[in-house]
Amino acid sequence: MNMRLTQAPIDTLCANALRFLAIDAVEAAKSGHPGMPMGMAEIAVALWTRHLKHDPADPAWADRDRFVLSNGHGSMLLYALLHLSGYALPVDELKRFRQLDSRTPGHPEVGHTPGVETTTGPLGQGLTNAVGMALAEKLLAAEFNRPGHAIVDHRTWVFLGDGCLMEGISHEAASFAGVQRLSKLICFWDDNRISIDGKVEGWFADDTPARFRAYGWNVIEAVDGHDVEAVDRAIREALANTENDIGPTLICCRTTIGQGSPRRAGTADVHGAPLGAEEVATTRAALGWTHGPFEVPDEVHQAFDARARGASRRADWQARVDAYAAAFPDEAEAFTRRMAGRLPVGFDILANAILRGVAREAATVASRKASQQAIGRLARALPELLGGSADLTHSNLTDWPGCGAVRADAPGRHINWGVREFGMAAALNGIALHGGFLPFGATFLVFSDYARNAIRMSALMRQRVVYVMTHDSIGLGEDGPTHQPVEHIPSLRLIPGLDVWRPCDAVETQAAWNAAVMRRDGPTLLALSRQNLPHQPREADQVQAIVRGGYVLAETPSATPAPALVIIATGSEVQLAMAVREVLAAEGVGVRVVSMPCTAVFDRQSAAYRNGVMPVGVPRLVVEAAHGAGWWRTVAEGGAGGDVIALERFGESAPAAPLMARFGFTADAVLERARALLAGSAGHG
Repeated sequence: MNMRLTQAPIDTLCANALRFLAIDAVEAAKSGHPGMPMGMAEIAVALWTRHLKHDPADPAWADRDRFVLSNGHGSMLLYALLHLSGYALPVDELKRFRQLDSRTPGHPEVGHTPGVETTTGPLGQGLTNAVGMALAEKLLAAEFNRPGHAIVDHRTWVFLGDGCLMEGISHEAASFAGVQRLSKLICFWDDNRISIDGKVEGWFADDTPARFRAYGWNVIEAVDGHDVEAVDRAIREALANTENDIGPTLICCRTTIGQGSPRRAGTADVHGAPLGAEEVATTRAALGWTHGPFEVPDEVHQAFDARARGASRRADWQARVDAYAAAFPDEAEAFTRRMAGRLPVGFDILANAILRGVAREAATVASRKASQQAIGRLARALPELLGGSADLTHSNLTDWPGCGAVRADAPGRHINWGVREFGMAAALNGIALHGGFLPFGATFLVFSDYARNAIRMSALMRQRVVYVMTHDSIGLGEDGPTHQPVEHIPSLRLIPGLDVWRPCDAVETQAAWNAAVMRRDGPTLLALSRQNLPHQPREADQVQAIVRGGYVLAETPSATPAPALVIIATGSEVQLAMAVREVLAAEGVGVRVVSMPCTAVFDRQSAAYRNGVMPVGVPRLVVEAAHGAGWWRTVAEGGAGGDVIALERFGESAPAAPLMARFGFTADAVLERARALLAGSAGHG
């Protein structure tokens, strides 16, 4: 496709500046993806110089437009835009593209580079993050805006490519966005018909416009992606759709990957590799670019510079906020608090009081039911709590009295995500990134596999998202091995920054929820039971110790100065440990039971605390109805040997009781392993 001759010279100059900043950075790094930035340059010019509402001096401005680069491999396009627009991203950082400790990593990272809204790279997730952002904007606007006082009014813009649309998550995201009528979501499809393996027609021949119309989107077809004016007209049409609230919009932009490269444009060769010195020189000549590497004419800087207009728009918004605060002071205070991610003043005191109250109730319930009760208690104190389930509301127990269902025309606090576990998790990340809400989502623990990469992204981005994963073991029974998690808990524990809680009763469940909502540096996953779990009696100091991830739940009085055996258990298996302790205590054997609801939190405690809970030199027996590989380190650290009672194979379809017996999770079976361990320890002594 030839460059448009009718295009304004300044637009051509701006587009070529974006191209060469990407080309030069990839050449300097000797790696990267120049093809997408070269192909989407005109689209970027149209959006960033004419429509995007943002302020480079305040990247966290609450009412800024959100821009998401879903095709994150084209990161240099975003870095070039941020640099030219006036963000704190100097040209020296572009020269350090993909280098250690630079602010221009290979894929955009939120919190690392000013102006980057989300970490993208896993294709399709950026689009889905954007759906979460657009949903958050819509719900916040419904909650806080008043007639004549629109303090929440911004758009979410997305660049995406063929790869994003091939990923299954794009179906989940787009379908949900359509049914929720997220009219302020506008996406640009970079229709270049090229992926890494070559021309996509052999593996991607969808009628994409028809697909999105079927989702309930507005579709603008056949836009020349290399014509700034054509893109601008499409944007204006999309904005009209937004004003009329008729659903999200997909702008289909026909482009050529690597546009401007005489020999590589339109081929996979330009997708993910430097052009090389010879082709760079040829491209410079073809586009009439006479500037050296990383050199940009002043008129380009002036065209992109958003500092003055950004400051003006932010000042106008602040004036509206001030007027809003005068008319609605309580709402203004709540909005400011929530967008800052702060919990209400005194919430820690309230949370502790709630926990003590649950301890006094001493209820015997399934931890999934205890979780529902915890949600209800916290929701009354936290209006920002927003969540739901992937079509398992009445199994996950994620609704609560008065929550209200989120619908296209009815704001609420409970989201029916449908059977979209991956889409749900990635959208939750978008809600968290947007600000104003504390999101949670639920499914069966075994289906965390579907959501896993988005859970990983929650941890990588350090977002406060809560995952409620019920039916946590073979204890769910008759649904059989397809629904019974085995490897899931230990594998999820391997994700850095993810706190996995497996509470043993209602008290630990409330404590886990308290910890999850008060944590600000990462996500939390709750693994919860289908079956009832008995209340475990505790003293006040033990209740307070739950927050440390592991603590002494019970001790035989004769276990001084040290017990003969430490039994470590989680979730439903804590009751087995307590039963074994009682039997051995009657025989005069000192046994300590350690409840370990969250290994990650326990590992963050001081060595003195950890050794105080699990003394070195005492045999350790671990009991957990999940794969046990991760526990052998805990046994080894004790220095006195031990054993792990765990699941080493898939489950079976049967009621819970016979399954637990078959797999060795009964008091008698655990007692037998404990006796063998004690006998071995005595023999060695």
